[in-house]
Amino acid sequence: MNRTIFLVIIFLNINSVFGQDSQFSQFYASPLYLAPSFAGSTDGDRLAISYRNQWPSIPNSFQTFSFSYDHYYPKLKSGLGLLVLRDQAGSGFLSTTNIGIVYSYNIKFRNKWSVRPGLNFMFTQRNLDFNKLIFGDDLYNEYTEGSIEVPTLEKKADIDAAVSILAYNKDYWFGFTMDHLLQPNRSLTGGVSNDPFKYTFFGGAKISIFEKYNLLSGQSISPSFLFKMQDKYSQLDLGLYWYQMPLVVGIWYRGIPVFKELTSNDAIAFLLGIKLNQISIGYSYDLTISKLVGHTGGAHEISVNYLFNQGVTQRSKRRSMPCPTF
Repeated sequence: MNRTIFLVIIFLNINSVFGQDSQFSQFYASPLYLAPSFAGSTDGDRLAISYRNQWPSIPNSFQTFSFSYDHYYPKLKSGLGLLVLRDQAGSGFLSTTNIGIVYSYNIKFRNKWSVRPGLNFMFTQRNLDFNKLIFGDDLYNEYTEGSIEVPTLEKKADIDAAVSILAYNKDYWFGFTMDHLLQPNRSLTGGVSNDPFKYTFFGGAKISIFEKYNLLSGQSISPSFLFKMQDKYSQLDLGLYWYQMPLVVGIWYRGIPVFKELTSNDAIAFLLGIKLNQISIGYSYDLTISKLVGHTGGAHEISVNYLFNQGVTQRSKRRSMPCPTF
């Protein structure tokens, strides 16, 4: 009953509630969601699927699904892709679906750096199953069924866009994404509740270990970071990947431990992945370290990336991207 009352309060004050976009611990496994610049960043075709179950110990946990396909066109120096994202809150009565067309353009410089601007133009819709909501008169009225509450809008559709830029060479990468350029209206009460802008900065390095000593061939580490801001919310992810093909192990810290006014500790994420010739499969678990520790069950995440029709750009000697797969 406490959860029901809490949900009622949220919907009665929906215009003053601030939410954040969906997130993945394995954000490089959903590259088009992280930045449109990743469209066509392989030498052919790529399918990427991610699933996240957040806080499974709490009834009706949050679930997020992501699917993308992208292809690189060498003659046009362009990448084109499709991104589908669905975020489902609670028992499924509130959900958001985004379907976007993603484009990027590859620019090479003589200093061995490449720059990729990107654009995502999408259709977005928020759905509400009003019949699944439970109000106070449902609980306390013993003689009638249902509620006298007037149903709100069940669907709200709009359009949105995102832009990004990615710079990289064989050892380093840096990127920036700005989401919700059109600030779509998400209100299901007939009012106005626009999505706030979201700014994402990310980057890292690929460091080969013992390469000059000809030992442990193929082993490397990749320290990386991700920082994002949306409205009054900010988050910093710091992580490290260790590669010894086909095995990948990673650890991430999520929080802002430095500045006193922003100090937060959210989770530590652990990653285990296998990367074969054409397919990469990853599993990660978020261990909650905030004040909710012991109550949420953390978060489980699974990702699958499948590459095919690779090698279309061999003649042009296209520079490989050092970004992690997971």
